[in-house]
Amino acid sequence: MVWFEKPKYVVKKNLHAKINAGLWRKCVHCSAIIYNKEWEENLHVCTSCGYHDKLSAMERVQTLIDPGTFVETCTNLISGDPLHFQDGEISYRDKVKKQMEKTKLKEAVVTGYGKLNGKMIDLAVMDFAFFGGSMGSVVGEKITLTIESAQANKRPLVIVATSGGARMQEGILSLMQMAKTSAALKRLSQNGGLYISVLTDPTTGGVTASFAMLGDINIAEKNALIGFAGARTIEGTIRQKLPAGFQRAEFLFEHGFLDIVVERKDLKNTISNIIRYTAE
Repeated sequence: MVWFEKPKYVVKKNLHAKINAGLWRKCVHCSAIIYNKEWEENLHVCTSCGYHDKLSAMERVQTLIDPGTFVETCTNLISGDPLHFQDGEISYRDKVKKQMEKTKLKEAVVTGYGKLNGKMIDLAVMDFAFFGGSMGSVVGEKITLTIESAQANKRPLVIVATSGGARMQEGILSLMQMAKTSAALKRLSQNGGLYISVLTDPTTGGVTASFAMLGDINIAEKNALIGFAGARTIEGTIRQKLPAGFQRAEFLFEHGFLDIVVERKDLKNTISNIIRYTAE
């Protein structure tokens, strides 16, 4: 009797878990159980605590760009292995290949142009799932080319950042992208271009120290982690306890580092209004 009942119980349990896995999810912040359809409709924002979970680059494009208008650019750029970096038995080139297979992306940023509420813009969107959104030579090149496209076509530029910082496997070549993207933004500014920077959770390291904080308008999503060094590193350096909420969007807004903090559902219209007001 025991032998006969045990398999039945296991099958039922696994089937129940499989069904629930397809219908529900747990918020990583407050552990609330959320219906998957509701999660998608609410743009990956928890309906219980308001936590803004990550979006992929293409999901982000879909939330910002009018349907059927997005044209992706720079799709042929793929990271090389300039330093012949090895992590034990695994080469950097192999790691990039695995990231490409996992995310179905070629790099940690998607670039292109399309209409946002009817207004054509140039857009670059980072994806944290690809190497933690780290900035290597290809990310820097794609962002620079997008900046130059905005300047050449006299279109507003929007960059959505999420990143762990510079990509260590490319060493100084990665750090060079900070200066490269910043110089391109300076040229855009000198030619009267509009740059709106959107900082999402997390935006850190060399990306924060370059193009992410150089917007004419700097917008952050609610409660996004934004900073250069990590909190523990800073506390260890200055030997002081940091304030509560340090490096969160609301703290930075209160101290003048950001212009606007918005909920994800309001981001598209907020950007649209800024473009409309600056054009008048």
